[in-house]
Amino acid sequence: MSRLSRWFGRLSTTAKLLVILSAAILPLGLVLVWAATTSINRANQALVTSAEDRSRSASRVVESVLARNVLALRVAATGALRDGRDDPCALARQSLSSSPGAARNFALQDAGGQQLCTVGTIQPQRDGILVSPGQVRLWIAPGGNVLYYRVGVPGGIGTGALSRADLDDFALVPGGTLRQLELSDGRASMPLLDEAAAVQASRGDPDVQFVERHWLLAGGQLTATTIAEVARIGASERGAIFLPLLMWIVATLLSWLLVNSFLIRPLRRMQQAIGSYRPGSGELELPAKLGSATEIRELGQSFSLAVERIEESEKDMMVALEGQRRLVREVHHRVKNNLQVIASLLNIHSRSTTVPGARDAYASIGRRVDALAVVHRNHYAELEENRGIALRPLLSELAASLRSSAPEAARRFNIDLELDSLNTTQDAAVAVAFFTTEVVECAMLNHPDEPVRMTLARIDDLRARYTIAATMLAADTTDERPQFERIITGLAKQLRSPLDRETGRYSVVLPVFPPRSEKN
Repeated sequence: MSRLSRWFGRLSTTAKLLVILSAAILPLGLVLVWAATTSINRANQALVTSAEDRSRSASRVVESVLARNVLALRVAATGALRDGRDDPCALARQSLSSSPGAARNFALQDAGGQQLCTVGTIQPQRDGILVSPGQVRLWIAPGGNVLYYRVGVPGGIGTGALSRADLDDFALVPGGTLRQLELSDGRASMPLLDEAAAVQASRGDPDVQFVERHWLLAGGQLTATTIAEVARIGASERGAIFLPLLMWIVATLLSWLLVNSFLIRPLRRMQQAIGSYRPGSGELELPAKLGSATEIRELGQSFSLAVERIEESEKDMMVALEGQRRLVREVHHRVKNNLQVIASLLNIHSRSTTVPGARDAYASIGRRVDALAVVHRNHYAELEENRGIALRPLLSELAASLRSSAPEAARRFNIDLELDSLNTTQDAAVAVAFFTTEVVECAMLNHPDEPVRMTLARIDDLRARYTIAATMLAADTTDERPQFERIITGLAKQLRSPLDRETGRYSVVLPVFPPRSEKN
């Protein structure tokens, strides 16, 4: 309880009012809303259930009419075919006349499907369908005006017909909530009730719902599709459930208006003054009128004191940051100079040595030291922007350095460049520089008359492909330099990229910075 009271005590005045009103009014309103919503949903569900019952009853009436006519035709056809007279239809018609509501249009066939006789206007159209005794087949004429039923009896087959008008007279009661009743056998359909105009007119009414159901008749041979109209509870009645929430909203707004002049407006003026303040522009000037609340005036004084302390702290940090920046620049400058000194010493020793092969060894080591110096120099140039190392000037400078350090036999050695303007990290730049130095030096010493082509292209926002194409990278020559292959593979691993070997070219994927946005 004490924790709850401490939490409540830390709330602002408006939040306290909101909590109190919510605790007093909102639960009751939510209960009333829930009860009203539940009642409306149950009432709407009851209306839907009632519409489903009426649809089911209509389909059962149709099924009952079909069953009565099928039974009457089976009894009449059985007696007529069993008697063996020359005109069995006469005997069957006499039997059907004693059955109330039975259709008078029928035809009789023998067991092989041969037509024996017909009564009335009947054209079953599917004379080839044979039905064994005890079975029943039903189908609808293509025009949708006649429903045929064929029953199998001992010694033959009987086929009857019910027109759409017959089913209307037997099964349907116009009006009510049933708007559509349609029979279908999968090929043709017979609309028994179709109030499409009424359905279309009520589609846009939010208070009207149409319940569509499908009922299987005659063992699944026919499907009755029904659409019933349900008048749902109106929008005005549904809106009444939100009255308790409206009461809570009104009470909250009234409380807000009472505290607005005491708290909200002074706080907004203070917020605007603090938001427009910029460090280093002088003292924080708060509005002269901060309302009658003592807490707000004390808050303004606290802000002023905090801003003064922040200004002093930022001044101290700027001084320390400037000293650190100078120190870092000095360190980078000294490292760059040291690398250049080492490169110069190696160059001097290579010119003064008389040992065979030593000059080439000094030159090879010097190229690698120079490659590291180029990376460091470019890294030092990009420190201010914090965008990493620009690969295009780095590789251009490295290519120029490699051409200048080429031996006499490779003075006409050519390096072609096709580089996108991309930036990467220092670690990746070092690996790329050494990778380039190893491949270009090997090509320069082994095939000085063949050019080398260096290509750098972006793959996506965070990756780029770097490719070096040279004659000495052909598949039939790479196996002759196992040490070179180990070095190149190791440098590719530093880039966390597999070395893609193709005929005459090596390529790796390296990380790059995403492209700068237009705002930058």
